[in-house]
Amino acid sequence: MKVTFCGHAEIMRRDYVESWLADTVETLILEGADTFFLGGYGEFDKLCAAVLRKLRKAYPHIRIILVLAYLNRNTDTSGYDSSLYPDLEDVPLRFAISKRNQRMVDMADVIVAYVIRSFGGAQKTLQYAKKKGKKIISFPA
Repeated sequence: MKVTFCGHAEIMRRDYVESWLADTVETLILEGADTFFLGGYGEFDKLCAAVLRKLRKAYPHIRIILVLAYLNRNTDTSGYDSSLYPDLEDVPLRFAISKRNQRMVDMADVIVAYVIRSFGGAQKTLQYAKKKGKKIISFPA
């Protein structure tokens, strides 16, 4: 099972979000999740990566993959098992992140969402996931 995440760049009540995220991700691993796609931007993405790295100690088979929005940037890929660049060469730079997010949703079976506002990029990604009929686990705001 493949999982991706969508969430805001900033986190409110970090401890609560981290606890929810760790429980949610561990449950998904126990249900067969083994591949996790991350965007690598913002606090929520960084928290997801940190939670996955902690869980890897108990579940060493999981894979943490950074999905790049830009090919020509010097992006730190340390801490990830691998990185991939979806075919975005023809996408204008200002749309690269939103298109990358859509590709992450397309590749995933499950979306874990920290979306507590009705606007912004995370909300648009969540709406896209709903339109695609993906299984969504949302933070209980």
